[in-house]
Amino acid sequence: MSFLVIRARSDRGVTRKIRETMSMLNLTRVNHATIVMDNPSYRGMLHKSKDYITWGEVDAEAIEKLIKERGRMSGDKPVTDSIIKESSDYSSIKQLSKAIASGDASMKDVDGLKPIFRLHPPRGSKGWGGIKRAYTVGGALGFRGEAISDLADRMM
Repeated sequence: MSFLVIRARSDRGVTRKIRETMSMLNLTRVNHATIVMDNPSYRGMLHKSKDYITWGEVDAEAIEKLIKERGRMSGDKPVTDSIIKESSDYSSIKQLSKAIASGDASMKDVDGLKPIFRLHPPRGSKGWGGIKRAYTVGGALGFRGEAISDLADRMM
């Protein structure tokens, strides 16, 4: 299983430890997203920076859409099936996204694939829904579960 992690808040006035944790997650700017594996070390990092990010369990279809629309290779080139076939063991974006969703692969398995996705701010009347409150009380921060795919769709 994999998590999609999206940064929602700036790091102004944040302690150094939390800023470094977000940097280790490759979340250096607001509205950047990354995909991480579900393991205890990443879970600890997510809970440490929970007041500045949102995350949830992502499925293969959402990962495929993210890679096709917002994924970039080095040199800011878009990701295509032919590039994936040349620079990895996978034959298409669909096959790669299934492997990432199941936890068998990561973004590092493709040579030259950038580990972050640069997204737009959330579209729609609700927007983020409040970047100072948890998702459980109507805000934008913390664990979302399956609802992360809806947010990612509004941000693409």
